[in-house]
Amino acid sequence: MALVLSNSLSTRTIALHNTKEIVHYWNKKFFNTSGDRTMSDEQINNQENIEERSTAESGHEEDFAQLFEQSTQSVKRLEPGQRVTTRVAGISGDFVYIDLGGKSEGVIDRKEFLNEEGAITIQDGDELEAYFVTVENGARKFTTLIHSFPSITLQSIKNAFDADIPVTGKVASELKGGYEIRVGKVRCFCPYSQMDLKGSRDAGTYIGETFPFKVLEYKERGRNIILSRRALLEKELEKEKEKLKETLAVGMEVTGKIRSIQRFGVFVNIGGIDGLIPLSELSWIKGSKASELVNIGDQVTTRILEIDWTRDRITLSLKAVLPDPFLSVPEKYPVDSTVQGVVVRLENFGAFVNLEPGIDGLIPISKLGAGRRINHPKEILEPGQQVEARVVDISVEKRRLTLSMERKIVVQEVDLPPIGTLLETKVERVISSGIIVRIKEGLTGFIPNVEMGTLKGTNHSKMFPAGSTMQAVVVATDPSRGRVSLSRTKVDEKLELDSYTQYRDKVKEEERSDEKLGSLGELLRNKLGL
Repeated sequence: MALVLSNSLSTRTIALHNTKEIVHYWNKKFFNTSGDRTMSDEQINNQENIEERSTAESGHEEDFAQLFEQSTQSVKRLEPGQRVTTRVAGISGDFVYIDLGGKSEGVIDRKEFLNEEGAITIQDGDELEAYFVTVENGARKFTTLIHSFPSITLQSIKNAFDADIPVTGKVASELKGGYEIRVGKVRCFCPYSQMDLKGSRDAGTYIGETFPFKVLEYKERGRNIILSRRALLEKELEKEKEKLKETLAVGMEVTGKIRSIQRFGVFVNIGGIDGLIPLSELSWIKGSKASELVNIGDQVTTRILEIDWTRDRITLSLKAVLPDPFLSVPEKYPVDSTVQGVVVRLENFGAFVNLEPGIDGLIPISKLGAGRRINHPKEILEPGQQVEARVVDISVEKRRLTLSMERKIVVQEVDLPPIGTLLETKVERVISSGIIVRIKEGLTGFIPNVEMGTLKGTNHSKMFPAGSTMQAVVVATDPSRGRVSLSRTKVDEKLELDSYTQYRDKVKEEERSDEKLGSLGELLRNKLGL
């Protein structure tokens, strides 16, 4: 078969029998290279002397030309900076040829693969990653600068800048405002702010290390080259962040490393993005400082409480994955048990007492037992004070433990008189709302003014001095509080009812007696036959 070539002067047919010969021809024609992969002038001349083939053979040549043209057009369009994974197709002259598929090849500067001794470090068939730079003299030029540390030229860096692909550089020394970076033998500069995500000035961490850099500026024909490592780190973080958006969900547990400790909480890097653990979510122990609970660099497992991608904000909780000490409160501190603790906080409504780490109880201001009205707990308590209290209520659901400093009032079992009973009582004390009387030893009753049966405005203190006796009727009792309510107005009703009841019972008794006598007389008459 033959490849038909045309120019403005003449049309000639050159028989190139395989793809390799075609590539060699293009190398000679357009790249002006020499070596194994380039046809010699003598070979080209020999091919030019071949006469035209038969018509059938010419048809085959045209078919091959069409196929060759189609194959070159089938190669996908490459964008500057696009990465490809390929293999070495051959090494010739100043270039390394790589296979792009579709019978197409690209070239890489051979210098990129020379070691310090000047020896080539790759061979045919080796797999490598390369970045497309540009098309030059009809050849697709690539670079591997991000993965190698070759003898790089200014033009190579310029190509990387134009194609927006990274270069590999070694941190040589610290300069005013940043670092000197050596990309091959070319001196470049990286400001402090562009070395990492934090703008680190710790030169000892980086000097002597090799990193990939983005070429931010290429000015004055290479005399002013500014590099940035931060730009690449941010790009990687964005990729990680996009992955996280697909995997993270509220309620799931994630592991990360503590990056920063602040007054309001700590920031945890969970891969590509920082999450915040608020101070209140660090521990079940209240009042602790973040620096007392964790250290920078600690590896922690947390639970996601909230995700807000619009603000790139993730709220985490460390205490959510820790055991809740409050769940043991009902067993360790049952109702009516006596506990000891330390006053940790005073509020208008009461005092908080810490019993153990993670367990606080509240003494309401009404349960402080001061024996007098107080306006604020600070009148009788102060933070740090040891106190003894009694458990009066527990709510695990609300995480509430209520305490009291009042002494427990033990109500003894007292036999209370039945309602309606008429009692003989003795006046103990007259108060504005009524009279307190003693029913028996250890039991008192109360007669309200409305139940006294006296005129409004009567001076009960003069009429019923302490120690005087009076009758009263039981109208209500409260066994739980040991209280008895009495009425003096119902005494007459009670006496009249009792008198009527006695009279009625007497009459019934007499009627029963008469019935018995009547029955006996009837029996005697029957017996005597009267």
